[in-house]
Amino acid sequence: MTSVTFRDETAAGRPLEEFTLPGLPDRISARALVRLRVREEVARHNAGPRRRRRGLVAPLDAEAEPNGYEAGGPRPVDWERQADAAEAAFARNGFILLAGERQIEDLDEEIDLAADPVISFVRLLPLVGG
Repeated sequence: MTSVTFRDETAAGRPLEEFTLPGLPDRISARALVRLRVREEVARHNAGPRRRRRGLVAPLDAEAEPNGYEAGGPRPVDWERQADAAEAAFARNGFILLAGERQIEDLDEEIDLAADPVISFVRLLPLVGG
């Protein structure tokens, strides 16, 4: 079993936030890893709901803010809907997934967490006018 650090970064490589989860298998698909990450962040949010939250994807009906999302009120978030939204965001290049220094290009790709215990999520912003 492996401890994995999930790190959010800007496109320029500036770290935003990170957390570590112990007890993960040595090998896991990128899809399972994204869903696990989203489930964990939603569980943390739901344990102490706040109006504003950071996360890989915005909850439905939330407004984006510079460093998070305004959720319109402290209410529980459905992790499965968020995980589905994260998968869709990955498919449309809403974020890049890095295992160590290697970019993961397919959610079905298997990741060796023992070799790459730091997983970075780099959110991409669409260009204005482009």
